[in-house]
Amino acid sequence: MMHATRLAQLARSSGGFLIHLAHGGLLGAGLVALAVLAANLLEHGPLRFFDGSMAEAHASVSSRYDFGVVAAEPELPSLSAEMARVRDYVARRYRVSPLALEPVLVAAEDAAREVGIDPLLVVAVIAVESSFNPFAESHVGAQGLMQVIPRFHMDKIGDDAGEDALFDPMLNVRVGTLVIDEGLRRFGSLQAALQYYGGARNDATAAYYRRVMAMKQRLVTAAGRNAVTAGA
Repeated sequence: MMHATRLAQLARSSGGFLIHLAHGGLLGAGLVALAVLAANLLEHGPLRFFDGSMAEAHASVSSRYDFGVVAAEPELPSLSAEMARVRDYVARRYRVSPLALEPVLVAAEDAAREVGIDPLLVVAVIAVESSFNPFAESHVGAQGLMQVIPRFHMDKIGDDAGEDALFDPMLNVRVGTLVIDEGLRRFGSLQAALQYYGGARNDATAAYYRRVMAMKQRLVTAAGRNAVTAGA
């Protein structure tokens, strides 16, 4: 009987201790929650109470916190219908991703339009010069898609451009197109301009011109363009 009485007393003492411990834990948790709430108020301003709308709650939380949603990049201008066909032809012939080709061909259309020449001429030069390899570099230092030699065309590249600037496909296409236009203005004919571009003005056979024009004709066919209107 005495043992039973002691056990009862021990149980009552233990129960009181556990209740005290639970109260202390709740108090501690409450203090932590209060600290978090205070930090939230300081950082984000007063909390709002929702009327039960999950959409409202989601909108409010999304406006407060960044959940890693990446903003959509601006879309590139779309290719013309004939350049889209050229893209598909070039992708097959040179085993290049159509996705990688698209911004290059957009740049060719834009640059050619600015100076008033046929975009397919620009694409033909790219094909002949680099086979669409934006990192091509020759033994004489010609760089990128259109194999522009930097030291000859710094006026078009820009003095503040880095030494590897022409490996940027968009810049390379723009500069290469300006070089073709410069040749047309200086020498007055497409043949002379292309021979100038290819560094072969003294070649009586005009081999570079003929090579580029043969490629351009293939592009004209791929584009579905009437060959009668395929001049420069």
